[in-house]
Amino acid sequence: MSVRQNFNIEQAYLNAIQFVKLHYENFPVLSFLLSKKLYKHVAIIYKFARMADDIADEGNLSINEREKQLNDYEKAFNDSLKNIFENDFWMALSNTILTQNLSTHNFTKLLTAFRQDITKTRYSTIDELLNYCENSANPIGRIILELHGIKNDEAFYFSDKICTALQITNFLQDVSVDFNKGRIYLPIEELNKFNVDENIFLLNKINSSFQKLMCNQVEQVSKYFDEGKKLLPFLPFRLKQQIKWTINGGQGILKKIVNLDYNVLNFRPKFYKLDLLKLLF
Repeated sequence: MSVRQNFNIEQAYLNAIQFVKLHYENFPVLSFLLSKKLYKHVAIIYKFARMADDIADEGNLSINEREKQLNDYEKAFNDSLKNIFENDFWMALSNTILTQNLSTHNFTKLLTAFRQDITKTRYSTIDELLNYCENSANPIGRIILELHGIKNDEAFYFSDKICTALQITNFLQDVSVDFNKGRIYLPIEELNKFNVDENIFLLNKINSSFQKLMCNQVEQVSKYFDEGKKLLPFLPFRLKQQIKWTINGGQGILKKIVNLDYNVLNFRPKFYKLDLLKLLF
């Protein structure tokens, strides 16, 4: 495994672009608003994050098996930063980090979050959940800003608000999905505040207490989106439109949750192609 091996970087990028197209997200990862020269870099970064997420989240592996695979994955990442490559994917990712002058600690933070996904299934407080978002979501926004040459602390702050809002929106969207995997991301202090018992997730039967809990979560996340909009003046035109679209996507999911009368135990709100087009206008 060395830099001298005959790996095909461009094929690795093409594979990553195809990988993106095969995975559903609430908003397009590679939209027409993204500069074409950044397509391959965004795709390889997405693939890095998604593959690590799958190790932590998918299949029927034991905790020990997941931890071992993620340790191996992190070792391959660290080796790639030393020009030691397991395959062409790692060479392409290393090339992106080097040529685009990206901070490696953002990638390390993502791996920290995925490792946490393996072992942690409950969050006691809102602050504890926000701390998780600091590793699981905020680094993605910062990486995107760096890809566009933006390294401004104020911009990073507002980007963090958007990414945290998107992450928590995803948790609210996936309440039933996550529970089936043994996880509840709604903080225990919030469950207690609204007198919601965990048994409600098992019974898949909402009540007024659960609706009030979800209503409160939607209101809080909406505030994060509103504050995050202050990022827009820092952005070039195309990225500004992309981020607007992304924010609209997150807020659109929140609206779908409200329209479901907060019954995310039995229904999972999602977007269809027509929904995504409507978000542009």
